[in-house]
Amino acid sequence: MSNLELDPQEIRCGADEINGREVLEGRDVPLGGPRAMAVSRTLPGVHRRMIGAWCFVDAYGPQRSAMRVPPHPHTGLQTVSWLVAGEVLHRDSLGTLQEIRPGQLNLMTAGRGISHSEESPETVLHGVQLWVALPEASRHVEPGFEHHPSLPVLSGPGFSATVVMGTLGGVTSPATAHTPLVGAEVVVDGDGEVPVDPAFEHGLLLLDGEVAEVERGPLVYLPPGRGGVRLSGRGRVMLIGGEPFGEELVMWWNFVGRSHDEIAAFREEWMEGEGFGVVEGFDGAPLPAPVLPGTRLKPRGRVR
Repeated sequence: MSNLELDPQEIRCGADEINGREVLEGRDVPLGGPRAMAVSRTLPGVHRRMIGAWCFVDAYGPQRSAMRVPPHPHTGLQTVSWLVAGEVLHRDSLGTLQEIRPGQLNLMTAGRGISHSEESPETVLHGVQLWVALPEASRHVEPGFEHHPSLPVLSGPGFSATVVMGTLGGVTSPATAHTPLVGAEVVVDGDGEVPVDPAFEHGLLLLDGEVAEVERGPLVYLPPGRGGVRLSGRGRVMLIGGEPFGEELVMWWNFVGRSHDEIAAFREEWMEGEGFGVVEGFDGAPLPAPVLPGTRLKPRGRVR
């Protein structure tokens, strides 16, 4: 999934500090067209722009809809597609054709540049789309795609966690990661404590059910320093986290770069049909890039 906004801007979301936690309110974004699927975007925000290397969080559904995201480019990031319900077909400029279903991971590494599309039949769709920013040492790597139909699970009293990215409680996902991080879907059934790395900052997003510590909608931010996250109730939570990301980024449309000029060059390459390959098999034209803002884009850190 991409950012389909025609006028991409910073998210004006609030942050309410509660006992060291921050409740990051998102905003509703229509995902393309007059019958657009609504998504709730909680990262990036004006105050907190990242959690570890995670720099973009869209949650959607459950709602009956047909996803249709035309070919579009990415640079400097990884896209993490995770479904709770439905099915989505991924195509990319590497020639990949891969369907994803609930419990499976589609991981696309843009590196120096890639383009892709996503589509589904009309069905009940429910899931999250996340981006991971690549550090300077990795952001120009060759583009790649991974599909992981099964992933390792960490179980404990009151919870079961599918480890999507990185490491949780000594259990490591096979997916390629370029910074120390974690992404996991945690199924909560009772009262339990999920072990986490105290060097990481974390975010919690409720996917379904009722979990006492997490409301529906906002993303709950937890600062570093804790060795466990206590969850109680019955539901499903997306847990993300990582070492605080030390580099400043420019994020605009579907590009992650380091300067205004770099983003402008990416845009020009896409509009001229160079550098991002061709997505074969999608019935429709690629997405045109929006017009750049009148002021120069500024690199920003993880908080502002």
